[in-house]
Amino acid sequence: MLRTKITILALLATTMGFEAMAQTKQRLNIDEATVFLVGAELVSSTEISLAKGENEFLFTNVAGDVNAASLNVKATNGIVVESATFQNNYLSEEAISPKAKEIKDSMELMSEYISTLNTHIAVITEQVTVLEGNRKVGGDNTGLSVAELTKMLDLINTRLETYLTNKHKETDKLTKANERWTKLKKQLDEEQKKDFQPGGQLLVKFYAKEATKSAIQINYVVPHAGWTPTYDIMADNVNGPVKLFYKANITQNSGVKWNNVHLSLSTGNPQEGVNAPVMSPWYLAFYVPPVYNNYANNMAMAPAPPAMYKKSMRAEQASEDVFAGSNTTMNQYVSVDNSGINTSFDIELPYTIPSDGQQHLVAIKKYELPATYRYFAIPKLDKDAFLQAEITNWEDLNLLPGTSNIFYEGTYVGQGTLDVRNLKDTMTISLGRDKKIVVKRERDSKLRSVKTIGTNIRESYNYNITIRNARKEKINLIVQDQQPVSNDKDIVLEDVDGGGSEFDATTGLMSWTLNLAPNESKKVTFGFTAKYPKGKVIANLK
Repeated sequence: MLRTKITILALLATTMGFEAMAQTKQRLNIDEATVFLVGAELVSSTEISLAKGENEFLFTNVAGDVNAASLNVKATNGIVVESATFQNNYLSEEAISPKAKEIKDSMELMSEYISTLNTHIAVITEQVTVLEGNRKVGGDNTGLSVAELTKMLDLINTRLETYLTNKHKETDKLTKANERWTKLKKQLDEEQKKDFQPGGQLLVKFYAKEATKSAIQINYVVPHAGWTPTYDIMADNVNGPVKLFYKANITQNSGVKWNNVHLSLSTGNPQEGVNAPVMSPWYLAFYVPPVYNNYANNMAMAPAPPAMYKKSMRAEQASEDVFAGSNTTMNQYVSVDNSGINTSFDIELPYTIPSDGQQHLVAIKKYELPATYRYFAIPKLDKDAFLQAEITNWEDLNLLPGTSNIFYEGTYVGQGTLDVRNLKDTMTISLGRDKKIVVKRERDSKLRSVKTIGTNIRESYNYNITIRNARKEKINLIVQDQQPVSNDKDIVLEDVDGGGSEFDATTGLMSWTLNLAPNESKKVTFGFTAKYPKGKVIANLK
């Protein structure tokens, strides 16, 4: 028996040896997070006490699914870092997402409530059973007077009615509680299907010549994080500057909470790789048709392995994510570093970003930009005029493509897109529609004509564009329309009249610059004649 106990203890010691072999567990503090467009670099620190010789530390509060190649462990006081190994911690209480944990807590509370209701119903059922038994006994007891028997039966019936009513109410509550528990279970199942990343651990071996203390700094990169830019653009009137609030939506699913960390937002992406491409010789060869067989066909039709498909979907989603009230004192807490290849925004205020995969808004910078305002209309495509702000010298703002929330005169106008990749010297921001600028485009019926000359038809088109400024101040308005352009020798355009516009004969684009006083109306006209063979119809002529 003693030998058996010793054997069991030896097996337990072997099984638990990974954590029992002179190993010290230590929690890391996450101090800094440099968030890239895709991914983030975390900087953690702690202080440890080492004995002389080799020491093993199991560091917790470490992210999961870490890029092991990015790991950098630093120690002071001459401590040698011998090895470091990451491991995901699936047994931790934090191995489920905060949302899933919230649902599980609600299910536990609901289970306790259901248990209480079941107890109430069981007690009421027992009370009903006793009352019904007493009523039967009272009915069989002929020793009581009629008055006494009636009084006793009325009391029993009154209580029985109360118990039955209470039982019905409790049963109704139980039905609803069970339905609620079932819905929570379905919601939990859906949440657990999501790509939640559990936290991890880091096992590090150190060597110390003498017993000492050391400050430890651990840096590593995690893939499940990133940020996307977003903007609030505000204009109070057409005489003032445009206020641009540069913000960031930060998401992270690293498995650990970033608690009061120093944030830095970088426009870099470490997952893109650092090596420049290399050109290989471009050899021409004759095309040889492939030889197909059943095996090749089957392989071509086979679905991609789940892991590859998942990775591809993540990469595509990351690409899409990159291209999707305000704090006026934020500028003093943010510094911009343009010294390297990428731009970084260092935010001095501490932020807490939970590991929940949700967007968390962070203010970056506020700019006041001198602007020139104009109205713009293309009545062929839209009957409204749009107020636009034109901004120059925007290149030094370190803007990225992103969504923009537009506010004009203190009112939310709508959402737009700021695509700085396609901008040139001037950035044009649309501030929404102005219903006080009335634009009307119609074909002039008096000048409409269709003539047949020989084998051809000559059809004339003339248009009037009328603009009225119903605002109390003068406006500058750009109106655009177009003349058709023929790519068919059988379709000939004659009598092209640009109506005094800036006319591009290659594209057919016409543009008028109009200045309108308050309540002033103006009209521009243009027209053309299309000649084409009789018996044919031009599909898009209108």
